[in-house]
Amino acid sequence: MSEFKTLDDLDFSGRRVLLRADLNVPLNSGGIADNARIRHAAISILELLDGGASVVLTSHLGRPKGKAMPEFSLKPIVLALAAELKGAKLSFVDGWDGTRAEDAAGKLRPGEVLLLENLRFEPGEEANDEKFAARLASLADIYVDDAFSCAHRAHASIDGVARKLPAAAGRLMQKELEALGAALEHPEHPLAAIVGGNKISTKLGLLEHLMAKVDHLLIGGAMAHTFLLAGGLDIGKSLAEPDMVDTANRILKEAAEAECNVLLPTDVMVADRLANGAEGALAPVAAIPPDKMALDIGPETIARRSEIVATCRTVIWNGPMGAFEFKPFDTGTNRLADAVAKATEAGTLTSIAGGGDTMAALVQAGAEKRFSYVSLAGGAFLEWLEGRDLPGIEALKENGK
Repeated sequence: MSEFKTLDDLDFSGRRVLLRADLNVPLNSGGIADNARIRHAAISILELLDGGASVVLTSHLGRPKGKAMPEFSLKPIVLALAAELKGAKLSFVDGWDGTRAEDAAGKLRPGEVLLLENLRFEPGEEANDEKFAARLASLADIYVDDAFSCAHRAHASIDGVARKLPAAAGRLMQKELEALGAALEHPEHPLAAIVGGNKISTKLGLLEHLMAKVDHLLIGGAMAHTFLLAGGLDIGKSLAEPDMVDTANRILKEAAEAECNVLLPTDVMVADRLANGAEGALAPVAAIPPDKMALDIGPETIARRSEIVATCRTVIWNGPMGAFEFKPFDTGTNRLADAVAKATEAGTLTSIAGGGDTMAALVQAGAEKRFSYVSLAGGAFLEWLEGRDLPGIEALKENGK
């Protein structure tokens, strides 16, 4: 039995459902630059409507910090959302003043959707204010959380309201939790974690949690340079954190004690500048020129990591292997992503990836649709990888008991 309820566990017919989605889409000159989150939110909305429910839809957009700011209004979402709702009636309340939200919700009929204005226009949202949570709860009979990307926030629409109404995970939330559970809570071994990025300091909790869980830890990006520095190597002008050398050595020691195989680069692509078209050269990590910087993993490293991937049953990926935004330093990320994708397509591997840079890198590599699951979440995905309890998930679990 699941620790949380899903849409399968509640009867929505004739009921009004408060759905917390993540419609925090990127806007470009007032238009929507990427409507992926809207498309994903529509999945649960349509299922609820088909089940005879009416839906009160809530989300945040940007960081207005408790003030009504026109540039953060959800109004630009309306047309794009309507296009995904297959003709369902959609209305919008453009503010939280008075009782307009309550009045509009009270008039909803089965099969209709009401989109409320940006939750973060109200200071009670981010403060997880009891009164605001109660106000949200008064709008509906049932609460559905479909915003895993916000699950690490103890906000009124995520934590507070989930404790006041019968609550369930929406389909996107359910899919995310099932994928993440398959990756770390009950994975098939061998299990590898591919971790990249610039700094050990920003991913220390992640590294410490993973090394106790995984069989192989494949480290790339600039954070790998700090580990090389800790090993006494001269890394030239490569980006690193000299003040984290002792921490890097501690991680390597504890990983060995946990029988976690840590793979650092053995060769790298170097250049004298970071720019598109900069001339790259191959160098062993023991012979990085003093006037050059490492910007990507080299072919020997790529080949070895691809071999490891081929032996694994589960792979978790967070962070690129190099400066993937600049060609030709996207090669390591692209080729390793392709190796993971091919094993996934062959049915021998479950692959889970997440994080903002990771998503962008996998899209650029043409691999994001070839992984088992790529999370749209950023901070929530990282905090989950670090083993933290996420308020949104804990509230659903408590409600599910």
